[in-house]
Amino acid sequence: MQAIEFINVNKEYKDGNQMIEALKPTNLVINKGEFVAIIGPSGSGKSTFLTLAGGLLQPTKGKILVNQQTFSEESEKRRAKLRFESIGFILQTSNLVPFLTIQDQLRLVDKINGQTNETLLAELFTQLGIVHLANKYPENLSGGERQRVAIARALYNDPTIILADEPTASLDSTRAFEVVEILAKETKKKNKATIMVTHDTRMTEYCDRIFYMNDGQLTEQIAK
Repeated sequence: MQAIEFINVNKEYKDGNQMIEALKPTNLVINKGEFVAIIGPSGSGKSTFLTLAGGLLQPTKGKILVNQQTFSEESEKRRAKLRFESIGFILQTSNLVPFLTIQDQLRLVDKINGQTNETLLAELFTQLGIVHLANKYPENLSGGERQRVAIARALYNDPTIILADEPTASLDSTRAFEVVEILAKETKKKNKATIMVTHDTRMTEYCDRIFYMNDGQLTEQIAK
């Protein structure tokens, strides 16, 4: 089943008197259960694509569908609600609240939701190997541990789509492969659609599909 679809989506910016096409017209369908990588040089449009997919930017032209609903044409209030319900973000800096313990990072989601899910909380902590970190603060964690917590937080609201922007950029090779393997397993186990932007082509070995972005043009790589 389709999780996210781009229909003739492009994004333009004005730079003085010149229009810059950060994303050229793009058609793409990503289904639930797929782990997709987007690779390419810096400034090629990868982050623009991910920001559009997350509804943080509006396309200049075209439509973006999430769970077969027209996401890009909703009001900002409605997009924010759909984003919270359907999309989990994992950033390269992990983006954790520094004054909250690891357990309280997820409790914050409970407060926004107005409900708790003790079963899912315990399951994620066990699966991601962070039970022993529950009462620690982000500053006391290693880079790999912070990213595992970020994955738990992204999955805790049970979103359809996970958007990971350079999730291994600050990690050594061992921790980086560990994080990507966890993402791949959770994508399959929980039937998510995961899009990972990465500059490290080694991280694509766990991916189902790989796209190359260059000068705003997204092209799927054909497996050899």
